Amino acid sequence: MKNILVPIGSTENAQSTLQYAIDFAAEINANIIVFRAYKAIAKAGIMVNMSAIIERETNLYLRAIVKSVDRKKVDIKLISSKGSVIESVEAVDHEIGIDLIIVGAKSNSIKEEVFLGSTAGSIVKKTNLPVLTVPEAYIYKPINTILLAFKSGIIKSKTALNPLKFIVKHLKPEVNSLLVKTVGYKEEDLVLDPHLSKLQTTFTVTENATTFQGVLEHFKTHNPDILCVFRRKRGFFKKLWEKNTILKQEFHTSIPLLILKGK
Repeated sequence: MKNILVPIGSTENAQSTLQYAIDFAAEINANIIVFRAYKAIAKAGIMVNMSAIIERETNLYLRAIVKSVDRKKVDIKLISSKGSVIESVEAVDHEIGIDLIIVGAKSNSIKEEVFLGSTAGSIVKKTNLPVLTVPEAYIYKPINTILLAFKSGIIKSKTALNPLKFIVKHLKPEVNSLLVKTVGYKEEDLVLDPHLSKLQTTFTVTENATTFQGVLEHFKTHNPDILCVFRRKRGFFKKLWEKNTILKQEFHTSIPLLILKGK
């Protein structure tokens, strides 16, 4: 894992999200790319180059955020990009190569009932990059235990497990797998991918109405430092294929959430 992209929004949580990303990067010797997309609206009769002004202000904002955190000797690059967040993320990935995105869970939302804001949700929904969402004001702590929750042991993407493999190799955490049998499960869902089997420390099968309910039932037992799930069209984040924002009543977690997916 070499490059970690950290999208920065206009929220108080931007500083704590970046600090978490830096602390994590320091543990695994990765680079940080602090990133912000901006849009410039052209108006007739205005002689000033608005794009240049907004780009300059964006860069100043990014520098101020970086200056406010403990860099811990981590290599940090700043990128401002004109366009939508998704288009810009894809462009950065194409040019540099992104191994992981770390983003604040609530993003720009001020609604208390929101778990994943529109920025974090759209990144999860519309890109094929793994995402680590960080709760508001969450402080990094060593990753000793991971709870991996899923509805099916079938993994179609060869790259989906790469972030988890890297974390297990370098940080040596326990990986407690939780297979949640929901209504309509198939017998083949109970057969684990061999690469997944190699990563896990323990394996539990539970029956619940939803994967979220299974996580709630077993969360205290495992007391994880990170919750890990797969993004699948018929899986844990099915609702993200319908909309960008996820409410707390649909899902929430008080710890970082690693969302695995692959190309």
